[in-house]
Amino acid sequence: MHDVVEEIPIALFVNGRHAMTAMMSPVNLEDFVTGYMFTEQIIKGADEIESIKIEKNRVSVITKNLFKVLGPKKTILSGCGGSTSYIDAGKLPKIKSDFVISTEKIRDVIKAVLDSDVHRTTGGIHVVALVGKEKTFSVAEDIGRHNALDRVIGFGLRTGIDFSQTLVISSGRISSEMVRKCLIANIPVIVSRSATTTLSIEIAEKTGLTVIGFARGAKMNIYTHAQRVKGMASVNTLSHDEKGKKH
Repeated sequence: MHDVVEEIPIALFVNGRHAMTAMMSPVNLEDFVTGYMFTEQIIKGADEIESIKIEKNRVSVITKNLFKVLGPKKTILSGCGGSTSYIDAGKLPKIKSDFVISTEKIRDVIKAVLDSDVHRTTGGIHVVALVGKEKTFSVAEDIGRHNALDRVIGFGLRTGIDFSQTLVISSGRISSEMVRKCLIANIPVIVSRSATTTLSIEIAEKTGLTVIGFARGAKMNIYTHAQRVKGMASVNTLSHDEKGKKH
């Protein structure tokens, strides 16, 4: 029988209040909860969490500020990131980083971290990695790429990683929500072997994020802020008009 990806609902309660329910893979929930609360700006850092209690389909978090005001409740679906409001690029933080990465390093990391045993056996898992210049800090697998991104961000927060000197590698499409999470964390580069959306490119251009798509084999497309990438002779840097035509 072919292996099937596990998907279950996980309800998050913060200070006794229901914050959201996510359809997700039930592993590394401490990292996911920390990353999610950070990218949703419920907390500013892992040190604001007093405790995390994990039960079967429920995670209960107590913050040091018991009167923390939460936003509207969400249901996060595995494929689309759930219910989200309109993203105003003017209100998002801008990237502050002097990080530079070579095309050779990007290709090496993609080859190393996106070769997932779970993906091969099930055909239905996303892989996201948080990578520095010298090492890969965290690799997360989930049915939703947004959830996997929150996991590696949560790991980074819990272990004190300087996000300004990292990049994110994703097996799935770069959406505006993926871009928003990178901006909140101040991660300067996001790379995917898949496509990217026009809105993600538009937001990235305004906020200083480097977006790279279709990073497969010897080729990749750099859509925004190519100054962070060395060895660009073998990559495709798209003009503004070309960006709108790519799918």
